[in-house]
Amino acid sequence: MALEITDATFEETVLKSDKPVMVDFWAAWCGPCRMVGPIIDEISSEYEGKAVVGKVDVDANQEFAAKYGVRNIPTVLVFQNGEVVGRQVGVAPKNAYAEAIDALL
Repeated sequence: MALEITDATFEETVLKSDKPVMVDFWAAWCGPCRMVGPIIDEISSEYEGKAVVGKVDVDANQEFAAKYGVRNIPTVLVFQNGEVVGRQVGVAPKNAYAEAIDALL
C-alpha cells in the first residue's frame, strides 16, 4: 500500500527523501482517482526499498497541492532531491508510472 502523506508529513517524507518519490494527488469523490489508486499501490509494493510511493488526499491536504499547481486530479508528481522531475495528469497505464521511477534509479 502507498503511504498516506499529509501536509504535516510532506516535507519530511517527500522533499527530504534520499530516494525518488512518487506522489498521487487524489480525492475520494474522484472517479478517475479510483482507477489510478490500485496502480499506485502496485507500484508502491514493487518499488519498496527503492522508491517512496504515497498519496495525498487533496480534500484534507491542500497546501502542497496548491504549491505544486495541482488543479486537476488525479495528478501524480515524481520528486528527486526535493524537486519535481515528472508530472502525469489524468489516468495513465501502469508502465508510465513505473518508467518515471525507473528513469531515476
